[in-house]
Amino acid sequence: MKSRGRVLVVDDEAHARSAFGELLKDEGYAVETAADAFKALGKLEDFVPDVIVTDLKMPGLDGLSFLEKAKTAVPHASVVVMTAFGTIRGAVEAMKRGADNYLTKPLDFDAALAVIDRALENSKLVQETMKLRERLRERNAFAHIVTQDARMKEMLELATQVGQSKASALVVGETGTGKELIAETIHQASPRAAHPFVRVHCASLDDSLLEAELFGHEKGAFAGAVARREGRFVQAEGGTLFLDEIDEMSLANQSRLLRVLEEKTFERVGGTEPVKVDVRVVAATDKDLRTAVANGTFREDLFYRLNVMTIELPPLRERRDDVVALAGFFLKRYSRENGKPIDGLAEDALAAFNAYSWPGNVRELENVIEHAVVLCDGPRVRKAHLPPSIAPHDDPRRVPPIPGSTIHDLERYAILRTLEHCGGSTSKAAMVLGISARKIQYKLHEYDGVPGPGPMPPPNE
Repeated sequence: MKSRGRVLVVDDEAHARSAFGELLKDEGYAVETAADAFKALGKLEDFVPDVIVTDLKMPGLDGLSFLEKAKTAVPHASVVVMTAFGTIRGAVEAMKRGADNYLTKPLDFDAALAVIDRALENSKLVQETMKLRERLRERNAFAHIVTQDARMKEMLELATQVGQSKASALVVGETGTGKELIAETIHQASPRAAHPFVRVHCASLDDSLLEAELFGHEKGAFAGAVARREGRFVQAEGGTLFLDEIDEMSLANQSRLLRVLEEKTFERVGGTEPVKVDVRVVAATDKDLRTAVANGTFREDLFYRLNVMTIELPPLRERRDDVVALAGFFLKRYSRENGKPIDGLAEDALAAFNAYSWPGNVRELENVIEHAVVLCDGPRVRKAHLPPSIAPHDDPRRVPPIPGSTIHDLERYAILRTLEHCGGSTSKAAMVLGISARKIQYKLHEYDGVPGPGPMPPPNE
Protein backbone atom coordinates (compact mmCIF):
# COMPACT_ATOMS: atom_id res chain seq x y z
CA MET A 1 0.00 0.00 0.00
CA LYS A 2 1.37 3.38 -0.98
CA SER A 3 2.01 5.71 1.97
CA ARG A 4 0.36 9.09 2.26
CA GLY A 5 3.72 10.72 2.84
CA ARG A 6 7.00 10.43 4.75
CA VAL A 7 7.30 11.87 8.26
CA LEU A 8 10.36 12.11 10.53
CA VAL A 9 9.58 12.52 14.24
CA VAL A 10 12.40 13.90 16.43
CA ASP A 11 11.85 13.89 20.21
CA ASP A 12 14.06 12.95 23.15
CA GLU A 13 11.05 11.62 25.10
CA ALA A 14 10.90 7.97 24.10
CA HIS A 15 7.25 7.32 25.01
CA ALA A 16 5.93 10.43 23.27
CA ARG A 17 8.09 9.75 20.20
CA SER A 18 6.93 6.15 19.92
CA ALA A 19 3.24 6.91 20.50
CA PHE A 20 3.13 9.70 17.92
CA GLY A 21 5.01 7.58 15.39
CA GLU A 22 2.54 4.70 15.77
CA LEU A 23 -0.40 7.08 15.39
CA LEU A 24 1.00 8.40 12.12
CA LYS A 25 1.65 4.87 10.83
CA ASP A 26 -1.96 3.95 11.60
CA GLU A 27 -3.01 6.93 9.44
CA GLY A 28 -1.02 5.63 6.48
CA TYR A 29 2.23 7.61 6.81
CA ALA A 30 5.72 6.16 6.39
CA VAL A 31 7.46 7.11 9.65
CA GLU A 32 11.01 7.25 11.00
CA THR A 33 11.88 8.46 14.51
CA ALA A 34 15.03 9.86 16.12
CA ALA A 35 15.92 10.49 19.76
CA ASP A 36 17.92 13.67 19.08
CA ALA A 37 18.87 16.12 16.34
CA PHE A 38 22.19 14.46 15.49
CA LYS A 39 20.53 11.08 14.91
CA ALA A 40 17.85 12.82 12.84
CA LEU A 41 20.45 14.49 10.59
CA GLY A 42 21.98 11.07 10.00
CA LYS A 43 18.61 9.65 8.94
CA LEU A 44 18.11 12.43 6.36
CA GLU A 45 20.69 10.78 4.11
CA ASP A 46 18.54 7.66 3.58
CA PHE A 47 15.03 8.73 4.58
CA VAL A 48 13.97 11.91 2.77
CA PRO A 49 10.87 13.15 4.61
CA ASP A 50 8.04 15.31 3.34
CA VAL A 51 7.33 16.50 6.88
CA ILE A 52 9.67 16.83 9.88
CA VAL A 53 8.14 17.05 13.36
CA THR A 54 10.71 18.08 15.96
CA ASP A 55 10.76 19.02 19.60
CA LEU A 56 12.36 22.40 20.38
CA LYS A 57 13.97 21.45 23.67
CA MET A 58 16.47 18.64 23.17
CA PRO A 59 19.93 17.87 24.58
CA GLY A 60 22.91 18.63 22.35
CA LEU A 61 21.66 20.33 19.20
CA ASP A 62 18.40 22.15 19.97
CA GLY A 63 15.34 22.28 17.76
CA LEU A 64 16.07 25.71 16.23
CA SER A 65 19.57 24.71 15.13
CA PHE A 66 18.26 21.41 13.80
CA LEU A 67 15.53 23.28 11.91
CA GLU A 68 18.08 25.35 9.98
CA LYS A 69 20.23 22.32 9.09
CA ALA A 70 17.22 20.23 8.09
CA LYS A 71 15.83 22.96 5.79
CA THR A 72 19.20 23.11 4.07
CA ALA A 73 19.40 19.33 3.69
CA VAL A 74 15.76 18.84 2.58
CA PRO A 75 14.50 22.18 1.16
CA HIS A 76 11.06 20.88 0.22
CA ALA A 77 10.25 19.40 3.66
CA SER A 78 7.67 21.13 5.85
CA VAL A 79 8.81 21.49 9.47
CA VAL A 80 6.43 21.37 12.44
CA VAL A 81 7.89 22.15 15.87
CA MET A 82 6.60 20.83 19.20
CA THR A 83 6.83 22.88 22.36
CA ALA A 84 5.33 22.99 25.84
CA PHE A 85 2.22 25.13 26.24
CA GLY A 86 4.02 27.76 28.31
CA THR A 87 6.86 28.31 25.81
CA ILE A 88 4.98 29.48 22.68
CA ARG A 89 7.59 32.20 22.17
CA GLY A 90 10.07 29.53 21.05
CA ALA A 91 7.58 28.27 18.44
CA VAL A 92 7.12 31.79 17.09
CA GLU A 93 10.89 32.14 16.71
CA ALA A 94 11.01 28.78 14.93
CA MET A 95 8.38 29.93 12.42
CA LYS A 96 10.43 33.05 11.75
CA ARG A 97 13.32 30.73 10.84
CA GLY A 98 11.29 28.62 8.43
CA ALA A 99 9.01 26.30 10.41
CA ASP A 100 5.56 25.89 8.85
CA ASN A 101 3.53 25.32 12.02
CA TYR A 102 3.76 24.27 15.65
CA LEU A 103 2.11 21.88 18.10
CA THR A 104 1.82 22.25 21.87
CA LYS A 105 2.54 19.45 24.31
CA PRO A 106 0.84 17.35 25.48
CA LEU A 107 -0.34 16.64 21.92
CA ASP A 108 -3.98 16.59 20.89
CA PHE A 109 -3.80 13.75 18.36
CA ASP A 110 -6.71 14.95 16.21
CA ALA A 111 -5.27 18.47 16.03
CA ALA A 112 -1.81 17.06 15.37
CA LEU A 113 -3.07 14.96 12.43
CA ALA A 114 -4.75 18.02 10.92
CA VAL A 115 -1.48 19.97 11.19
CA ILE A 116 0.52 17.10 9.62
CA ASP A 117 -1.98 16.83 6.73
CA ARG A 118 -1.63 20.57 5.98
CA ALA A 119 2.15 20.34 6.25
CA LEU A 120 2.16 17.44 3.76
CA GLU A 121 0.07 19.43 1.26
CA ASN A 122 2.48 22.34 1.62
CA SER A 123 5.45 20.04 1.01
CA LYS A 124 3.87 18.64 -2.16
CA LEU A 125 3.20 22.18 -3.40
CA VAL A 126 6.81 23.18 -2.76
CA GLN A 127 8.10 20.08 -4.57
CA GLU A 128 5.91 20.79 -7.58
CA THR A 129 7.06 24.40 -7.65
CA MET A 130 10.69 23.29 -7.53
CA LYS A 131 10.11 20.92 -10.46
CA LEU A 132 8.43 23.67 -12.50
CA ARG A 133 11.27 26.07 -11.78
CA GLU A 134 13.80 23.43 -12.80
CA ARG A 135 12.02 22.83 -16.11
CA LEU A 136 11.76 26.57 -16.69
CA ARG A 137 15.45 27.02 -15.89
CA GLU A 138 16.41 24.32 -18.38
CA ARG A 139 14.14 25.79 -21.05
CA ASN A 140 15.56 29.27 -20.50
CA ALA A 141 19.08 27.89 -20.55
CA PHE A 142 18.56 26.40 -24.04
CA ALA A 143 16.33 29.14 -25.45
CA HIS A 144 19.24 31.04 -27.03
CA ILE A 145 20.96 27.92 -28.43
CA VAL A 146 20.05 26.65 -31.91
CA THR A 147 21.43 23.22 -32.77
CA GLN A 148 20.60 19.96 -34.51
CA ASP A 149 24.06 18.49 -33.90
CA ALA A 150 24.37 15.50 -31.56
CA ARG A 151 27.73 16.66 -30.12
CA MET A 152 26.35 20.11 -29.35
CA LYS A 153 23.34 18.58 -27.64
CA GLU A 154 25.72 16.56 -25.47
CA MET A 155 27.60 19.78 -24.65
CA LEU A 156 24.33 21.44 -23.61
CA GLU A 157 23.48 18.54 -21.32
CA LEU A 158 26.95 18.73 -19.82
CA ALA A 159 26.60 22.51 -19.36
CA THR A 160 23.35 21.92 -17.47
CA GLN A 161 25.01 19.37 -15.17
CA VAL A 162 27.94 21.73 -14.59
CA GLY A 163 25.51 24.55 -13.83
CA GLN A 164 23.89 22.60 -11.03
CA SER A 165 27.27 22.07 -9.34
CA LYS A 166 29.49 24.59 -7.57
CA ALA A 167 32.56 23.88 -9.70
CA SER A 168 34.46 26.40 -11.80
CA ALA A 169 34.30 25.70 -15.52
CA LEU A 170 36.45 26.24 -18.60
CA VAL A 171 34.80 26.59 -22.03
CA VAL A 172 37.14 25.89 -24.95
CA GLY A 173 36.52 26.45 -28.64
CA GLU A 174 37.48 28.41 -31.72
CA THR A 175 36.51 32.06 -32.04
CA GLY A 176 32.82 32.41 -32.86
CA THR A 177 31.68 28.96 -31.69
CA GLY A 178 29.42 30.37 -28.96
CA LYS A 179 31.49 30.07 -25.78
CA GLU A 180 29.65 32.96 -24.10
CA LEU A 181 26.28 31.33 -24.82
CA ILE A 182 27.47 28.14 -23.14
CA ALA A 183 28.62 30.19 -20.14
CA GLU A 184 25.13 31.72 -19.99
CA THR A 185 23.64 28.24 -20.19
CA ILE A 186 25.73 27.17 -17.19
CA HIS A 187 24.53 30.25 -15.28
CA GLN A 188 20.85 29.82 -16.21
CA ALA A 189 20.92 26.14 -15.22
CA SER A 190 22.37 26.94 -11.79
CA PRO A 191 20.87 28.03 -8.45
CA ARG A 192 22.58 31.38 -9.22
CA ALA A 193 20.27 32.10 -12.17
CA ALA A 194 18.41 34.86 -10.31
CA HIS A 195 21.68 36.71 -9.66
CA PRO A 196 23.89 38.64 -12.13
CA PHE A 197 25.76 37.17 -15.08
CA VAL A 198 28.71 39.54 -15.57
CA ARG A 199 31.03 39.47 -18.60
CA VAL A 200 34.66 40.60 -18.81
CA HIS A 201 36.67 40.46 -22.05
CA CYS A 202 40.22 40.06 -20.77
CA ALA A 203 41.92 40.83 -24.10
CA SER A 204 40.25 44.25 -24.44
CA LEU A 205 41.93 45.76 -21.34
CA ASP A 206 45.57 46.25 -20.45
CA ASP A 207 46.98 44.79 -17.25
CA SER A 208 46.27 47.65 -14.84
CA LEU A 209 42.83 48.42 -16.25
CA LEU A 210 41.81 44.77 -16.05
CA GLU A 211 42.93 44.62 -12.41
CA ALA A 212 40.82 47.65 -11.51
CA GLU A 213 37.91 46.35 -13.60
CA LEU A 214 37.87 43.00 -11.82
CA PHE A 215 38.61 44.03 -8.26
CA GLY A 216 37.58 47.70 -8.11
CA HIS A 217 39.67 50.51 -6.64
CA GLU A 218 39.78 52.92 -3.73
CA LYS A 219 39.59 56.68 -4.06
CA GLY A 220 42.99 58.07 -5.02
CA ALA A 221 44.40 54.65 -5.98
CA PHE A 222 45.65 56.17 -9.25
CA ALA A 223 45.22 59.29 -11.34
CA GLY A 224 41.54 59.75 -12.13
CA ALA A 225 40.28 57.55 -9.27
CA VAL A 226 38.11 60.28 -7.73
CA ALA A 227 35.91 57.82 -5.81
CA ARG A 228 35.77 54.23 -4.71
CA ARG A 229 34.56 51.93 -7.47
CA GLU A 230 33.35 48.37 -7.07
CA GLY A 231 34.74 45.84 -9.53
CA ARG A 232 33.11 43.11 -11.54
CA PHE A 233 33.51 40.53 -8.77
CA VAL A 234 31.30 42.60 -6.47
CA GLN A 235 28.86 43.28 -9.31
CA ALA A 236 28.55 39.51 -9.85
CA GLU A 237 27.91 38.77 -6.15
CA GLY A 238 25.82 35.61 -5.82
CA GLY A 239 26.00 35.03 -9.58
CA THR A 240 28.51 34.16 -12.29
CA LEU A 241 31.55 36.02 -13.63
CA PHE A 242 32.44 35.11 -17.22
CA LEU A 243 36.09 35.73 -18.12
CA ASP A 244 36.51 35.54 -21.89
CA GLU A 245 39.97 35.06 -23.43
CA ILE A 246 41.41 34.16 -20.03
CA ASP A 247 44.70 33.31 -21.74
CA GLU A 248 45.32 37.06 -22.28
CA MET A 249 45.43 37.75 -18.53
CA SER A 250 48.85 38.65 -17.10
CA LEU A 251 50.57 36.41 -14.58
CA ALA A 252 50.07 39.04 -11.85
CA ASN A 253 46.33 39.16 -12.41
CA GLN A 254 46.23 35.38 -12.70
CA SER A 255 47.72 35.25 -9.21
CA ARG A 256 45.04 37.57 -7.83
CA LEU A 257 42.31 35.58 -9.57
CA LEU A 258 43.63 32.35 -8.07
CA ARG A 259 43.41 33.85 -4.59
CA VAL A 260 39.77 34.82 -5.11
CA LEU A 261 38.94 31.32 -6.33
CA GLU A 262 40.63 29.72 -3.32
CA GLU A 263 39.84 32.17 -0.51
CA LYS A 264 36.78 34.08 -1.81
CA THR A 265 38.45 37.36 -0.79
CA PHE A 266 40.50 40.15 -2.37
CA GLU A 267 41.47 43.79 -1.81
CA ARG A 268 40.50 46.67 -4.08
CA VAL A 269 43.34 48.37 -5.95
CA GLY A 270 44.90 50.82 -3.47
CA GLY A 271 43.08 49.27 -0.52
CA THR A 272 43.88 46.97 2.40
CA GLU A 273 40.38 46.02 3.55
CA PRO A 274 39.49 42.45 2.49
CA VAL A 275 36.34 42.09 0.38
CA LYS A 276 34.52 38.75 0.61
CA VAL A 277 32.52 37.53 -2.38
CA ASP A 278 30.44 34.53 -3.42
CA VAL A 279 30.93 34.32 -7.20
CA ARG A 280 31.22 31.42 -9.59
CA VAL A 281 33.84 31.85 -12.34
CA VAL A 282 33.42 30.49 -15.86
CA ALA A 283 36.41 31.12 -18.12
CA ALA A 284 36.77 30.74 -21.88
CA THR A 285 39.63 30.50 -24.34
CA ASP A 286 40.35 29.59 -27.94
CA LYS A 287 43.93 28.65 -27.03
CA ASP A 288 45.48 25.46 -25.65
CA LEU A 289 46.11 26.40 -22.02
CA ARG A 290 48.29 23.34 -21.46
CA THR A 291 50.69 24.74 -24.05
CA ALA A 292 50.49 28.14 -22.34
CA VAL A 293 51.36 26.47 -19.03
CA ALA A 294 54.32 24.73 -20.65
CA ASN A 295 55.47 28.06 -22.12
CA GLY A 296 55.22 29.79 -18.74
CA THR A 297 52.51 32.26 -19.81
CA PHE A 298 49.72 30.69 -17.75
CA ARG A 299 49.86 29.54 -14.14
CA GLU A 300 49.58 25.78 -13.76
CA ASP A 301 47.73 26.03 -10.43
CA LEU A 302 45.17 28.43 -11.93
CA PHE A 303 44.72 26.15 -14.93
CA TYR A 304 43.83 23.20 -12.70
CA ARG A 305 41.57 25.41 -10.56
CA LEU A 306 39.61 26.51 -13.64
CA ASN A 307 39.78 23.15 -15.37
CA VAL A 308 37.56 21.36 -12.85
CA MET A 309 35.02 20.95 -15.66
CA THR A 310 35.89 21.55 -19.31
CA ILE A 311 33.37 21.98 -22.13
CA GLU A 312 34.91 21.85 -25.60
CA LEU A 313 32.77 23.24 -28.43
CA PRO A 314 33.14 21.78 -31.94
CA PRO A 315 33.64 24.25 -34.82
CA LEU A 316 30.78 24.89 -37.23
CA ARG A 317 32.53 23.01 -40.06
CA GLU A 318 32.09 19.86 -37.94
CA ARG A 319 28.42 20.65 -37.30
CA ARG A 320 27.06 20.64 -40.85
CA ASP A 321 23.50 19.99 -39.65
CA ASP A 322 23.60 23.29 -37.77
CA VAL A 323 24.50 25.49 -40.75
CA VAL A 324 21.00 25.61 -42.25
CA ALA A 325 19.29 25.67 -38.84
CA LEU A 326 21.37 28.64 -37.68
CA ALA A 327 20.98 30.39 -41.03
CA GLY A 328 17.20 30.14 -40.70
CA PHE A 329 17.33 31.45 -37.14
CA PHE A 330 19.43 34.51 -38.08
CA LEU A 331 17.38 35.08 -41.23
CA LYS A 332 14.19 35.44 -39.17
CA ARG A 333 15.92 37.82 -36.76
CA TYR A 334 17.41 40.17 -39.35
CA SER A 335 14.39 40.02 -41.65
CA ARG A 336 12.28 41.24 -38.75
CA GLU A 337 14.80 43.92 -37.79
CA ASN A 338 15.00 45.22 -41.36
CA GLY A 339 11.28 44.96 -42.06
CA LYS A 340 11.73 42.57 -45.01
CA PRO A 341 9.35 39.64 -45.62
CA ILE A 342 12.04 37.08 -46.56
CA ASP A 343 10.84 33.47 -46.65
CA GLY A 344 14.15 31.63 -46.66
CA LEU A 345 17.22 30.67 -48.68
CA ALA A 346 17.20 29.82 -52.38
CA GLU A 347 18.80 26.57 -53.51
CA ASP A 348 21.95 28.25 -54.82
CA ALA A 349 22.45 30.05 -51.49
CA LEU A 350 21.94 26.81 -49.59
CA ALA A 351 24.50 25.08 -51.80
CA ALA A 352 27.02 27.87 -51.17
CA PHE A 353 26.43 27.64 -47.42
CA ASN A 354 26.95 23.88 -47.38
CA ALA A 355 30.12 24.09 -49.50
CA TYR A 356 31.77 26.75 -47.31
CA SER A 357 34.05 25.83 -44.37
CA TRP A 358 33.01 28.70 -42.02
CA PRO A 359 36.38 29.51 -40.42
CA GLY A 360 34.69 32.27 -38.39
CA ASN A 361 32.07 29.79 -37.15
CA VAL A 362 28.64 30.92 -35.95
CA ARG A 363 29.68 34.58 -35.68
CA GLU A 364 30.69 34.63 -39.34
CA LEU A 365 27.45 32.92 -40.36
CA GLU A 366 25.43 35.56 -38.52
CA ASN A 367 27.31 38.39 -40.25
CA VAL A 368 26.80 36.76 -43.66
CA ILE A 369 23.05 36.48 -43.08
CA GLU A 370 22.80 40.12 -42.00
CA HIS A 371 24.72 41.16 -45.15
CA ALA A 372 22.41 39.05 -47.33
CA VAL A 373 19.24 40.44 -45.76
CA VAL A 374 20.36 44.01 -46.45
CA LEU A 375 20.96 43.19 -50.14
CA CYS A 376 17.99 40.86 -50.63
CA ASP A 377 15.34 42.29 -52.99
CA GLY A 378 12.97 39.36 -53.18
CA PRO A 379 11.24 36.68 -51.14
CA ARG A 380 14.36 34.51 -50.80
CA VAL A 381 18.07 35.08 -50.25
CA ARG A 382 20.00 34.05 -53.35
CA LYS A 383 23.66 33.33 -53.95
CA ALA A 384 24.04 36.76 -55.53
CA HIS A 385 23.17 38.36 -52.16
CA LEU A 386 26.05 36.63 -50.35
CA PRO A 387 29.49 38.19 -49.83
CA PRO A 388 32.11 37.22 -52.47
CA SER A 389 34.13 35.47 -49.76
CA ILE A 390 31.25 33.00 -49.33
CA ALA A 391 30.03 32.76 -52.91
CA PRO A 392 32.33 34.30 -55.58
CA HIS A 393 30.43 35.98 -58.40
CA ASP A 394 29.77 33.53 -61.18
CA ASP A 395 32.02 33.52 -64.24
CA PRO A 396 30.35 31.72 -67.17
CA ARG A 397 33.78 30.45 -68.22
CA ARG A 398 34.50 28.81 -64.82
CA VAL A 399 33.55 25.15 -64.65
CA PRO A 400 31.46 24.51 -61.50
CA PRO A 401 33.18 22.18 -59.03
CA ILE A 402 31.92 18.59 -58.99
CA PRO A 403 31.02 17.54 -56.36
CA GLY A 404 30.08 20.83 -54.74
CA SER A 405 27.65 22.25 -57.29
CA THR A 406 23.91 21.84 -57.64
CA ILE A 407 22.06 20.75 -60.78
CA HIS A 408 20.97 24.39 -61.06
CA ASP A 409 24.62 25.53 -61.18
CA LEU A 410 25.55 22.94 -63.79
CA GLU A 411 22.54 23.76 -65.96
CA ARG A 412 23.26 27.50 -65.78
CA TYR A 413 26.88 26.92 -66.76
CA ALA A 414 25.87 24.74 -69.73
CA ILE A 415 23.31 27.23 -71.07
CA LEU A 416 25.49 30.33 -70.70
CA ARG A 417 28.62 28.69 -72.16
CA THR A 418 26.62 27.27 -75.09
CA LEU A 419 25.04 30.67 -75.75
CA GLU A 420 28.50 32.22 -75.72
CA HIS A 421 29.72 29.60 -78.20
CA CYS A 422 26.67 30.20 -80.44
CA GLY A 423 27.12 33.98 -80.45
CA GLY A 424 24.06 34.54 -78.30
CA SER A 425 21.65 32.67 -80.59
CA THR A 426 19.04 30.91 -78.49
CA SER A 427 17.84 28.80 -81.40
CA LYS A 428 21.34 27.47 -82.12
CA ALA A 429 22.00 26.93 -78.44
CA ALA A 430 18.69 25.09 -78.12
CA MET A 431 19.68 22.71 -80.94
CA VAL A 432 23.06 22.04 -79.32
CA LEU A 433 21.55 21.43 -75.90
CA GLY A 434 18.51 19.49 -77.14
CA ILE A 435 16.01 21.77 -75.41
CA SER A 436 13.52 24.36 -76.64
CA ALA A 437 14.47 27.99 -77.33
CA ARG A 438 11.55 28.98 -75.06
CA LYS A 439 13.15 27.11 -72.14
CA ILE A 440 16.43 28.96 -72.74
CA GLN A 441 14.52 32.28 -72.74
CA TYR A 442 12.84 31.27 -69.46
CA LYS A 443 16.15 30.32 -67.91
CA LEU A 444 17.76 33.59 -69.02
CA HIS A 445 14.99 35.48 -67.26
CA GLU A 446 15.63 33.34 -64.17
CA TYR A 447 19.33 34.27 -64.38
CA ASP A 448 18.38 37.96 -64.17
CA GLY A 449 18.62 38.28 -67.95
CA VAL A 450 22.41 37.80 -68.06
CA PRO A 451 23.34 35.48 -70.95
CA GLY A 452 27.09 35.81 -70.52
CA PRO A 453 29.59 37.87 -72.48
CA GLY A 454 27.61 37.88 -75.75
CA PRO A 455 24.72 40.24 -76.64
CA MET A 456 21.24 39.55 -75.22
CA PRO A 457 19.28 37.77 -77.97
CA PRO A 458 15.88 39.13 -79.06
CA PRO A 459 13.04 37.32 -77.28
CA ASN A 460 11.44 35.97 -80.50
CA GLU A 461 14.54 34.55 -82.13
